[in-house]
Amino acid sequence: MLEKLIVAIAAWIIAVISTMGYGGIVLLMAIESACIPLPSEIIMPFAGFLVSKGEMSLLGIALTGAIGCVLGSIPAYYLGMFGGRPLVEKFGKYVLISHKDLDMADRWFATHGEIIIFIARLLPAVRTFIAFPAGVARMNMSKFISYTFVGSFIWCWVLGYAGMKAGEHWEDLKVYFHQFHYVIAAVGAIFVVWYVRRHFKNER
Repeated sequence: MLEKLIVAIAAWIIAVISTMGYGGIVLLMAIESACIPLPSEIIMPFAGFLVSKGEMSLLGIALTGAIGCVLGSIPAYYLGMFGGRPLVEKFGKYVLISHKDLDMADRWFATHGEIIIFIARLLPAVRTFIAFPAGVARMNMSKFISYTFVGSFIWCWVLGYAGMKAGEHWEDLKVYFHQFHYVIAAVGAIFVVWYVRRHFKNER
């Protein structure tokens, strides 16, 4: 059951980007940054693969990915500002947000201050939830958007570049794989499996 869900998520991500192009990247990265763990480890490398085919540009996917991150982070910020932690603790389980995820984001923000918004955007898992404690702390919105955009741009560019470079060597890899996006989906699926199992382990 879990494996089918993972395959479906990966296939949906690939279909959205293939159909909507840059707009699909904005949409998917917005979801990923709105405290919903949609793996950017699938989204951006697949976009990078399309760069290698000449269908997109590396700068374009990095910019649209960062824009999506900002758009998705703003609702999470205001959720933290007006709803507070109790609201997320009540409904977070429906999007696989555990108490440990919130504790981790709160701890990072309390320890490192506002600059952690930039740092967290370069880290798996933490990046998805860091906007919420920023809202709870009522961080200055201009700083929040700036740090979110710059950190997200770097993250999206690195993942996109990795997908692009791998795609450039597709001719060397095709004897081993039927289609390159299956490789990206497999890597992302590993991340999703780890995240889902971690979530249920934390809840137990």
